Amino acid sequence: MKRFLLLIVFFLTFQGEEIFAQTESKACSTFDEKTLLKHVKSLSSDAFEGRRTGTKGAAKTRKYIINQLHTLKVKPLGKSFEQPFSFIKKRKAFNAVNVMGVIKGSEFSKKYIVISAHYDHEGVKYGKIYNGADDNASGIGALFAFAEYFKKHPPKHSVILAAFDGEELGLQGSKYYVNNSIINSKDIVINLNMDMISRSDNKELYVVGTSENKGLKKLITDFNHSCKIKLVRGHDGYDGLDNWTYSSDHANFHKRGIPFLYFGVEDHKDYHEPTDDYENIHPEFYTEAVKTIISVFEKIDSSSKF
Repeated sequence: MKRFLLLIVFFLTFQGEEIFAQTESKACSTFDEKTLLKHVKSLSSDAFEGRRTGTKGAAKTRKYIINQLHTLKVKPLGKSFEQPFSFIKKRKAFNAVNVMGVIKGSEFSKKYIVISAHYDHEGVKYGKIYNGADDNASGIGALFAFAEYFKKHPPKHSVILAAFDGEELGLQGSKYYVNNSIINSKDIVINLNMDMISRSDNKELYVVGTSENKGLKKLITDFNHSCKIKLVRGHDGYDGLDNWTYSSDHANFHKRGIPFLYFGVEDHKDYHEPTDDYENIHPEFYTEAVKTIISVFEKIDSSSKF
C-alpha cells in the first residue's frame, strides 16, 4: 500500500513538473533571452559612444535598430523607418531621427497600439562615456523582443514600434511624433512606454497610468503573471511617490488625451552616471520584466476596449 501511494505521489509530482516545464517553455518561446541581453550589451557598449542625439553614436544606433527591424520582418511606418526632425535646446540646434516600424493587426487593423522606448542617452562628458544600459538600452532591447514575439503571435491591433530620439533633451522625439504622425491620434488606442526596466533590488517594476483610467486600473489590479517580480501600480501623483506622469515619452501621448502605461524602475545609483553599464543590470529581473510587459500587452490587445 505504501509503495502504491509512493507511486501516486511520484506520478503527480512528475506531472506537475512536466506541466510547469511546458509553461516555462511557452513563456521562453516568446523571445530569445540570450539575444535580448546581447542587444542591451551591444547598445550600451563604448562603440555607441553614449548614443547622444545628433552624434555619430546616435547614427550608429539608428542603423543597428533599423537592421534589427528588417531582420524581424517589421515594415517601416512611412516611406522609410526614419522620421527626421530638428529642435533647439539652450540655443543649440539638434538634428534628430525617430525610428518607426509597424505591424498590421489581424482584427483591429485601423486601431493602433504604440509601443515605445527612447534610444538616445547622455553621450560623452568630460572624457567619460555614459553608456545608458538601463537608460535606455533596456527599452530598445524590449522593442526587439516585441518584434520577435509578433512573428509567432500576430497582434489583433496594428502595432507601431517607436524608437524615439531626443528624450534626454526634453522628450523631443515623442513630441514631434504626436504632432506629426501619419496616424490620427483618435486611432491610437494606447501608448505602452518602456524606459529603464532592467534592474531593481526589490524586484519591482512600476506601471504608471492607471489612476485616471478605470479599465487600465482593473486590468493591472487583476494582473497575475509573474511570481519572480512584482508589477506595482504607482508614481502617478496619488500615492505620495514622485510623479512619473511626465517623466518620459508617454507624457506627450498623455497630453493628447491618449491612454498610456509607462513601465519603469526606481532611480538607482547609476542613473545618469557613466556607471550605467551592462554589468550592472539584473538579467533575470530584466527578462522577466519584458515577459510581464508582453503579457500586459496581450490583455490589452485581446479587447477592442479596456
